[in-house]
Amino acid sequence: MTDRIPLAAVIGHPVAHSRSPKVHAHWLRRHGVPGYYIPMDVGAADLADVLRAMPRMGFVGCNVTIPHKESVLRLAQFVTDRAALIGAANTITFRDDGSMQADNTDGFGFLENIRQAAPDWNPRSGPAAVFGAGGAARAVIVALLDAGTPEIRLTNRSRGRAEALRQEFGSKVVVHDWVRAGNVADDAATVVNTTSLGMTGKPAFRVPLDGLTRGAVVSDLVYTPLETDFLKAAKAAGCVAVDGLGMLLHQAAPGFERWFGPRPEVDDDLRAAALA
Repeated sequence: MTDRIPLAAVIGHPVAHSRSPKVHAHWLRRHGVPGYYIPMDVGAADLADVLRAMPRMGFVGCNVTIPHKESVLRLAQFVTDRAALIGAANTITFRDDGSMQADNTDGFGFLENIRQAAPDWNPRSGPAAVFGAGGAARAVIVALLDAGTPEIRLTNRSRGRAEALRQEFGSKVVVHDWVRAGNVADDAATVVNTTSLGMTGKPAFRVPLDGLTRGAVVSDLVYTPLETDFLKAAKAAGCVAVDGLGMLLHQAAPGFERWFGPRPEVDDDLRAAALA
């Protein structure tokens, strides 16, 4: 009996735009692993059936993206604490018996991206300003709180969603009205845009950033374009600008290691492969 070639995938709807296949293909080549990573466009009605069938087809795991990140929590037999806390999963590992473990590595990817781009960053040095209150914001808030950030100033176009996160994550999260969103960045040590504003094809990010503090670490989770107007404003203010591509790359690393064995590196060659 020959060993089966390990397979992994990214599941979403749509999924053709995903850069994850390029990321994993680069690592598979670099480490000489005889495996494959493919994009799979799966609708909500078929998600459960597809996930049940994948282990029998040789899949060792998969990434999950929009719109399935919340749904997979209800389908997985095992859920990590951080996936449960964030309320979404992006990394599924299939066990030998075909059962699923759901994890969320978005917060890990966010922190590792900042630490790589800004090695002197200290999350405890001051408050963080976070724009947006969606799924990405949940992962960022959990990561920042775990890292010791003393206060998170949260603002969102719909205040109700921000208030829900404050109730869930506690008094260190302070909600600010969107009409005064520009004020949340004043004297903040860390500033993060988790919204889609500024992304190619989306409305512009129009919040004034006059209050940015020189030397603050400013991260935009958007990576199309790679340098957003948000990051251009950060650079002009003397801040350390961190683009969103690195978060995508770093969040992929734990899954690759679990599924294929080697611990991969996030370096310039990988960035070039992802952008190719």
